[in-house]
Amino acid sequence: MTAQAVDGGVAITSVLVIDDHTSFAELLTLAIDHEPDLQGLGFAKNASAGLRMCRNLQPDVVVMSWGQLEGMGPAMAAELIAASPGTHVVMLVSEPTSDGLTQAAAAGASAYLAKGTPLTALLGTVRHSHSGIIEVDPQILTSFAAKAQPPGQVPAVPLLTKRQMDVLRLMAEGKDVRSNAKTLGISQNTCRGYVKAIHARLGVHSQLEAVVMARQLGLLAAGR
Repeated sequence: MTAQAVDGGVAITSVLVIDDHTSFAELLTLAIDHEPDLQGLGFAKNASAGLRMCRNLQPDVVVMSWGQLEGMGPAMAAELIAASPGTHVVMLVSEPTSDGLTQAAAAGASAYLAKGTPLTALLGTVRHSHSGIIEVDPQILTSFAAKAQPPGQVPAVPLLTKRQMDVLRLMAEGKDVRSNAKTLGISQNTCRGYVKAIHARLGVHSQLEAVVMARQLGLLAAGR
């Protein structure tokens, strides 16, 4: 599902929150429901209840925290997507790690954000979550990419178009799809297409992996 319900001409995106902290889940659900183009479907406090609600309600987006309770992590994200293939999962984490991002990407999550992400940014991600591209918090991206170590053996450098390189350089600055599209004067869908093409050329599955690989290949060196 992708915001197919329509109210007065406005496409409505339905959202389910799954979090083991009741107050956080309640407040986020209320904030979502307050937005004219979003619909809060309620919240679940554990993995089993969240999966059951997802099967029954088939939300457009699930915002779930990588919580302390058993099952609240990437494996659950994969299970949610399997139970409702049209659902996009936005994963919130208290302590982001590069391994966690890799697991979230492998599970099919559409976003990997710090739990402290400002509400405006989180709601923007909910509105524009998109399968095939995982959105990563810019601070997480730049922090992890800067720590990446080059591999012992560097593969052949893939050929990217000029526009793909423009998008890649902005990705390396920690910019998200919405910002990149505005900077380049293109639509967000077009920008997402470039991101997917970059991922395919580099053989990666996330923005972080793309930036790390590009640096290892020398694609982001000055003058390229």
